[in-house]
Amino acid sequence: MIYTLVTMNYLWQEFNIKTFPSETIVFRDGVFQPELSTVRESDFNNPESDIIINKVHDLPIHIIYIGEIDGQHNIKINLSAPEQPVFLTVKIQNKKPAFLNIFVKNTGKNSEFNGNILAQNYSELLVETTGLHMAPDTNIFIKTKVVAHKSTDTKLTGAAIIEPVCKNCKSDIEFSVLADPSAKIMFEPKQLISAAPESAEHSASLYKGTAPQIEYLRTTGMGTLEIKKILEEAFINN
Repeated sequence: MIYTLVTMNYLWQEFNIKTFPSETIVFRDGVFQPELSTVRESDFNNPESDIIINKVHDLPIHIIYIGEIDGQHNIKINLSAPEQPVFLTVKIQNKKPAFLNIFVKNTGKNSEFNGNILAQNYSELLVETTGLHMAPDTNIFIKTKVVAHKSTDTKLTGAAIIEPVCKNCKSDIEFSVLADPSAKIMFEPKQLISAAPESAEHSASLYKGTAPQIEYLRTTGMGTLEIKKILEEAFINN
């Protein structure tokens, strides 16, 4: 218990990541961090480097992926344990071209996956998310937020796939971007649904401060950079 509390406190202070009582699997800059994880690598990893959740844990599983990336990075999650909640928190930045592929396969009946991705893009960034339902009564929710800085190129693609035998699933793929006026943004959400879901949603949106909000902030004496920072914090924490 003390170990868990120390780990949670460290993740909050170092990375500003909200944690909760859970079994943790932590990666920093794409590398597994055993000292911050309560799950051993041998308990979840296979030769294809998938994160396999095939047994029921007393606590939720919290996969944390943090740091700076470039090139290609893959987060492949195979959830087959029934009634097991799994959370993914991604908090990254890239100063060089990067591709992040997140693939979630859920075969665990009544299990639920919740993913929250936050990226600070200073270059070129492609984020591809896939939620594959392969059993009935499975849930996959993935929310991706990107702060696209000056002269950057961002592409967000996502697919929700519900196989024919997978009735009563819940699926949601969500994209939102706070973009500099010079940034290039492309959204590409898809749904491939072959069974009647309980719900299946997807969305893509651009966020920016409204004229009244910006004018109000100016009346408080804030400059352009301060206003930009306030709007960014509001977007990230909303």
